[in-house]
Amino acid sequence: MKLFSLLVGCLWLPQCLCAQISNEGIRQIHIDGFVGNRINTCIEQRVKKQDVAALVEPFRHMTEGDRWQSEFFGKWLLGAIASYEYSQDPELLQIIRQAVAQFLEVQQADGYIGNYKPENRLTSWDIWGRKYSALSLLSYYRLTGEEKALEAVERLIDGLIKELDAKPAEIATTGNYRGMASCSILEPVVYLYKATQQPKYLEFAERIVRSLESADGPQLVAKALQNLPVAHRFPFPKQWWSTENGHKAYEMMSCYEGLMELGRVTGNPAYLEAARMTAENILATEINIAGSGAAFECWYDGKMRQTLPTYHTMETCVTFTWMQFCARLLQQTGNTRYADAFERTMYNALMAAMKDDGSQISKYSPLEGRRQEGEKQCGMNINCCNANGPRGFALIPRTALHTSDDCLYVNLYLPSESEICLKHNDLSLQMQTRYPQDGKIRLTVASSKKAPFTLALRIPAWVDEDYSIQVNGEEQLPAPRGSYLYLERPGKQRDEITIDFKLKTKVVDFQHTQAVVHGPLVFARDSRFRDGFVDECAVIQRDENGVVDAKIEDTAANSFAWLTMTVPMVLGTDLENPENKAVKQIRFCDFASAGNDWNPSGRYRVWIPRTLHVMSEPYHAY
Repeated sequence: MKLFSLLVGCLWLPQCLCAQISNEGIRQIHIDGFVGNRINTCIEQRVKKQDVAALVEPFRHMTEGDRWQSEFFGKWLLGAIASYEYSQDPELLQIIRQAVAQFLEVQQADGYIGNYKPENRLTSWDIWGRKYSALSLLSYYRLTGEEKALEAVERLIDGLIKELDAKPAEIATTGNYRGMASCSILEPVVYLYKATQQPKYLEFAERIVRSLESADGPQLVAKALQNLPVAHRFPFPKQWWSTENGHKAYEMMSCYEGLMELGRVTGNPAYLEAARMTAENILATEINIAGSGAAFECWYDGKMRQTLPTYHTMETCVTFTWMQFCARLLQQTGNTRYADAFERTMYNALMAAMKDDGSQISKYSPLEGRRQEGEKQCGMNINCCNANGPRGFALIPRTALHTSDDCLYVNLYLPSESEICLKHNDLSLQMQTRYPQDGKIRLTVASSKKAPFTLALRIPAWVDEDYSIQVNGEEQLPAPRGSYLYLERPGKQRDEITIDFKLKTKVVDFQHTQAVVHGPLVFARDSRFRDGFVDECAVIQRDENGVVDAKIEDTAANSFAWLTMTVPMVLGTDLENPENKAVKQIRFCDFASAGNDWNPSGRYRVWIPRTLHVMSEPYHAY
């Protein structure tokens, strides 16, 4: 704790950290287009069709000693509630109410909600499961105001405190992965304090942090402030699935989310700064071109290794948690860098995870190979990613727009209609766009009151530098890419805003491979196009700026893919072509659509090996 204490006093925090934004002012949002359809499909086919009784059943039999059945119900319920808040589907609300009624029946007299044998409590995944029970019931309480849900969480956390005191045990010495699985219960403990204002819950939250930062804990604040890479904070573990492994991605980010929430309550800037520095390290060293990372669910310097075929990469739980981490950082910092990261992950890694019919969410979504159903876990007909994935889809509407006093932040450009309540004005927002298929967007903003307001438009980092924005036909001075353009509006009027981000298709070169991108979208070869061997080496034709002459087409109506393009390539190692037709036109599709039928005979690839040409590339460089 000594290093942590010394560093707190010398933090530099950017000015934007002083302004907090939220989505509480978004009364209603309806999203259309590809993303809206995928959200609706997830709700109908994955969330509403879940066998809820099967998720509750393990809690009726406390026979477990080391597995994680107790997370599945809470994850599903969190996704279901967030989905209902977006859809306002009365049938889904009824499913949620019935599910919670069943779930509250399993709470024990001592407050315990779990399925571990008494002698195995406080070990393995026990506290991790209690976290999801607490989080989901608190979410239900916020939705309905039903006191019985809040009281259940109070009893659950009170019982945990008593158990830790009776043992006695430091929470970071319980469970898996340097205590990160157990310590992630920090988040619902902070929410419980905010809901009840009982000092004992704030004291417990601070106790969890002391345990986190102890010699036996993962030291998430101290190691972050030392700028230690997430894959190198501890020695390589002798046993991967063990207490000693401190590189588990999902659990680590979950703890930082709790630290950020505690920082909002206590005002301690170290917690947000530790989370911010960790996120920056994850972006720099782990997140791949499709916006996700981790292998066997742990950080592994994945950004530098992303062109290598890798077992068990891009777990959907990691994908969702990274999105949620970025969404929180966007809210607390106002930095569009995190909106860029969120958007890239949303369009690629998240959308790729769900099967085309919405019936399943894959456990892993590699950059090459095929997608498939994940294993059934813990003797149940579900796994962690099928339970958790819907939370990612439901997070999109919650991140698309934010408010702060009299400012509306537009973070995602999606065909949509929204109703917004600012501090002194009410707005309606209509958005017409095919972004990111192209960069053209039309926004219609109507304000009902005379009070002035500000419209903050996100300018993604990948837009063309000569992008244009007009308000009622009048050209606006551009803001830098990777920031917001702030438009001051007088109120009580209707504004027409047109945007042209002028997106281009480009080639990304990395470690003698190539990938095709268009704005936030990543494209891939897919064997269903039947235009050659997807793993073949090639040279993608581009101009001196890396721009590819390729037109994107919306083919969703008559193809397996949402978007396709034809990319000019010289295939293989053969340049001897008597008809001088070495350049072939090869079909690519958006990464989300690649392999989306989960057919074991299919194959796709993002990174294309680049054929070596020694006349233009000095061979001594290799």
